[in-house]
Amino acid sequence: MSSGETPKKWMDKPPYRPVDPKEFGEVKWRGHCQCGRVEYHINREKPLMAKFCHCRGCQVLHGAPFQWCAVFHKTDLTFPKGAKDLVFYSSKEKSTEYMTPTKVACGYCRAPIMDEGNNVCLLFPELINVEGSYDEEKHRKEAFMPKCHIFYEQRLVDVADDLEKWSGMDGESERIDMYGKPLKEGEKL
Repeated sequence: MSSGETPKKWMDKPPYRPVDPKEFGEVKWRGHCQCGRVEYHINREKPLMAKFCHCRGCQVLHGAPFQWCAVFHKTDLTFPKGAKDLVFYSSKEKSTEYMTPTKVACGYCRAPIMDEGNNVCLLFPELINVEGSYDEEKHRKEAFMPKCHIFYEQRLVDVADDLEKWSGMDGESERIDMYGKPLKEGEKL
């Protein structure tokens, strides 16, 4: 557990604590796991950031060459059915006890829901429901459009797009091209 955390204390904090719908505000997006037992609501129109992560941990835990994540404040999110069907995994500690950072999944179908950090949640936009018109689907694509690739040095596939690519975390590591070669200061992709 994180420092000073008591068992189940996490249930009293965002995003897990029950929130009155009036206090939460207008639901902008709804998402759920594959089986539907875990459902979440988001009250923010756009994420703080969206990106593709190529780190080895994401590759292994998602069974994919990279994962797509959207960053939200913990208070932007609520679980209207409660948190009883969630399970946690700390890849750092290799533990299923709740501690941050943690991977959060449905305890029944095991679909990954999000990564929870100390201050934010990284949701997976693939789980966001879009029912309706082509324009509504286009709106979701625009709202959750990734801005960069992170941990691109660990990539399994080269990605030919115009997004910035970082060797580690965005803004904290070296910018590289699609083949992993360092970019000079101010150099474009």
